Amino acid sequence: MKKGRRKQLDNEKYSVFSGLWKDNPILCSLMVISPVIVCGDTLRNAEAIMYAFSAITLFSVTIASFVPKNLPYAVRIIINALVASLVYIPVKRAAQEFFPDIIPRIGIYFPLLAVNSIIILQTEAKFFKMKKPRMIASTVFYILGFDAVIAFISVVREIFGHGTLNEKVISTNAVIIGLGQPFGGFIFLGLLCGLYRWLRHGTKLSGGDKNVSDN
Repeated sequence: MKKGRRKQLDNEKYSVFSGLWKDNPILCSLMVISPVIVCGDTLRNAEAIMYAFSAITLFSVTIASFVPKNLPYAVRIIINALVASLVYIPVKRAAQEFFPDIIPRIGIYFPLLAVNSIIILQTEAKFFKMKKPRMIASTVFYILGFDAVIAFISVVREIFGHGTLNEKVISTNAVIIGLGQPFGGFIFLGLLCGLYRWLRHGTKLSGGDKNVSDN
């Protein structure tokens, strides 16, 4: 009984952290990739998107968790979207103060963060099936998973696509033409997703083949 209970607790603990690696919203589920591909080409852009995504997602999921579960599924989805839209208003106003030069550059992709897949889909499929403390913790790690990936992608694309870092020139000798453009971001994200899948499954497959051959 103790082993079974410990295993259950381990699985629950792992599921809370899964958004950081196992179910990373970008690398695994390919959620919210449009802002990453189009706008994730500089660190300043990434900072604005990370701020908006983190604030909107955390507050929207937390507030929407109080919506009665006995309402029809379609109605709950609409309410979740409305909650996210209302949360977006103060987040946008604050963003205009902290990132006045970045918000116009991000354009339509900034409001799209208010209806991201984590808020609309993951809330009903995963988060709202958890107790609130675990739900909030899991949401935080999904946010961290998104933030870590877009920060990494943006830094790499800015350095090798523009020859700058945080909009300061550091090198122009290693610039890869196109990496700072949306099509370059799409290709780079695809390569990163391939590497992610190899790291997650490649070792297991190799281990499995080794075991078969040993037998």
